[in-house]
Amino acid sequence: MQSAFSRRTLLKALAALAPATVAGRVWAAPQTQARLLVVFLRGAYDAANVVIPIGSNFYYQSRPTLAVPRPGSNPAKGAAEAIALDGDWGLHPALRASILPLWQKKQIAFVPFAGTDDLTRSHFETQDTIELGQPVNGSRNYQSGFMARLAGVLTQTRPIAFTDQLPLIFHGGETPIPNIGLNTVGKPAINDRQAALIAKLYEDDPLFASVAEGFHVRDDVYQSISRESVAANRHAVSPKGFELSARRIARLMRGGYNLGFVDVGGWDTHVNQGGSSGYLADRLTELGRGLAGFADETGPEVWRDTVVVVISEFGRTFRENGDKGTDHGHGSVYWVLGGGVRGGRIVGEQVKVAQATLFQNRDYPVLTDYRALFGGLLRRMYGLDQVALQKVFADVQPKDMTLV
Repeated sequence: MQSAFSRRTLLKALAALAPATVAGRVWAAPQTQARLLVVFLRGAYDAANVVIPIGSNFYYQSRPTLAVPRPGSNPAKGAAEAIALDGDWGLHPALRASILPLWQKKQIAFVPFAGTDDLTRSHFETQDTIELGQPVNGSRNYQSGFMARLAGVLTQTRPIAFTDQLPLIFHGGETPIPNIGLNTVGKPAINDRQAALIAKLYEDDPLFASVAEGFHVRDDVYQSISRESVAANRHAVSPKGFELSARRIARLMRGGYNLGFVDVGGWDTHVNQGGSSGYLADRLTELGRGLAGFADETGPEVWRDTVVVVISEFGRTFRENGDKGTDHGHGSVYWVLGGGVRGGRIVGEQVKVAQATLFQNRDYPVLTDYRALFGGLLRRMYGLDQVALQKVFADVQPKDMTLV
């Protein structure tokens, strides 16, 4: 009797240590509480002005109006300087209050020269490529997003998309995946039917023309604001909207959802992008506050088991254009943050930022494939074996960057 009890005890202990297979799915028992949130910056954010190559003279030559000044350079007109992360890289000053504290606590890492081998430089094509997670040269299955496949190989997952419509990344789930829209900022409080009824009340009144014009102006303003989001942003929430909603997202994920996706638009900066201040800096302030708010609202215990990955479809041209902006590029910089992340580091393969190392003499190269990055991260987070990882990203060798 004693030996039977010992065998059962030993088997239970071994089961707790090793990944188990349940109905063809992989379950790593110690990691069942792990939470993953993917934040997609739609529109292609200018990574070179966020994680800044302060050690590169070529950066400052290439961006006469957009470059963020080096630390200690005492720039004219009081422009804020980049914040040194190490001797080669700096952080945009708009992230001083939000992201820098996470760096100092070693809870965020940056992966430069990251992205996909999709060379179309098309927002839609490359966004689809990333969300599907399928080989670029193969036929595309639009009913198989990579986060849906991830949910399929795990057990005890509760996926959710914080989007108006179910995103491609969650297409093909074995069970329905819920989505909740965040993009309600700026929508008229009075709908068209109500507006028509109010206008009718005034049709015999001298105020009729003013009321009608008021609704006309309201609609024009709303349509003007909304028009941008239906292009590169694909109805993604604005950075301000993300800032306002991030704590709500944290509460939902803390309450049981453990596989989340949110997209944030507003990053297509062809014109008047700005440097230390301006359009991009304002968007970064909002994004940083949102991420910091998410971390805070999650709470220390859950934050330790949470990983947030910030990605974008591609980077932007290294040289600024004639409209004081940047155009569609290639390589980007990904962010990985969380309470258990081995942060305070710039990780992944790197090259000197110089004209000779630009891709096609215009962009950052891609040295870390995003699928390999995610593969290595998922292996560590969930204990996935190679068979399971191949179901998520076929024909990809995971890259272990010791991020968690």
